[in-house]
Amino acid sequence: MSTDLAASTRPPEPPRRPAGRWRALGRVRASLGRAGASLGRAWLALGVYAAVRLAGAGCLALWAWRTGRDPHRLLGRQWDGLWYASIARHGYGTVRPSVHYPGRVFSDLAFFPLYPALTRALTTVLPLTTVTAALLIAWAASGMAAWGVYAIGERLHGRRVGTLLVALWGLLPHAIVESMAYTESLLTALAAWSLYAVLTRRWLWAGTLALLAGACRPNGIAVAAAVCCCAAAEIARHRARVSWRVWAGAALSPLGWLGYIGWVGARRGTWRGYVDVQHDWGSRFRLGPGSLRFARHLLSGDDQLIRSMVLAVLGAVLISLVRFALCPPPLALVVYTLVLVVIAVGGTNYFASKPRFLLPAFPLLLPAALAMARARPRTVVLLGGALAGLCCFYGTYLLAVAHVAI
Repeated sequence: MSTDLAASTRPPEPPRRPAGRWRALGRVRASLGRAGASLGRAWLALGVYAAVRLAGAGCLALWAWRTGRDPHRLLGRQWDGLWYASIARHGYGTVRPSVHYPGRVFSDLAFFPLYPALTRALTTVLPLTTVTAALLIAWAASGMAAWGVYAIGERLHGRRVGTLLVALWGLLPHAIVESMAYTESLLTALAAWSLYAVLTRRWLWAGTLALLAGACRPNGIAVAAAVCCCAAAEIARHRARVSWRVWAGAALSPLGWLGYIGWVGARRGTWRGYVDVQHDWGSRFRLGPGSLRFARHLLSGDDQLIRSMVLAVLGAVLISLVRFALCPPPLALVVYTLVLVVIAVGGTNYFASKPRFLLPAFPLLLPAALAMARARPRTVVLLGGALAGLCCFYGTYLLAVAHVAI
């Protein structure tokens, strides 16, 4: 009797939360903790990157104001930036006749949708112009890319190499593009974190980020190629014991690229839809004949500075590829880099843009970062200062002086 009375007066126990919810919350907290720790280690690299990019943009702004031009327009409303802004405002459907090629019509279907979609979303929630929103996204993507590049360098070779790798990426001659309303920064950010996810065996993250990279730029397929090759190697190594996440990551990775290519084909009524769009723009993939015409164009070009810089960049790429062969990094970085290089070199036309197409190929800078990590501090400072001067001068020249599409 007393036992029944005690049981009836005992306060009811609070409902228990499902164990799965606690596990999910624990995983989220652990992920946030790891991200915070990684960001804490990357603060120096991000600070160096911000300094060098502000210096480059500052030099451009000073030259623009001196010549009566608007730096905001130079960074956000030139060449491809105009097309992305038009897609963000009005969607797809814009065609423009070519000035230099009579009878040829340029279509905005050549541009992948992720960047203008993000720009449109930002202008929907904030009172910003389209160009300002596009620039803010590009700058945020540059910061995320620098963080991802550092994370890969730190994981492979330590914090010093990671910091130098980020600094070199921000000091490339064409690094001014990282401050423009272009997609190279966004692709680099998605690629770096997808590759980092592969290195840390987070296959779902790797596949999801590769999917987004494929919806960003045509050469974003390089990220999917890296994820699929590494997933195939994982499956071959473990066979029956491989996780379903490996299969899922590999399956997700090419969907962004394939989805857009398929959509363009359906819109134009032919499976060659995107290929035809690129042909109208004068872009074809012909590794042999295209490379020969590219070399002939370089030798007969009018702009000596741009010609020399393109040759220097391609020479540095060749040296880095040799170093890759002698001491290869992990498979994911090798596949990603090789696919980017083949696409950039094998494409015809737009020769001055080839160094820009190679900006996301940051693993090519690993040999230089390793060499600088072994050098004396004075050598590193002198070399960094020289690269900073070249970067500021050439970036200003590209946007404010040269009349060549980049």
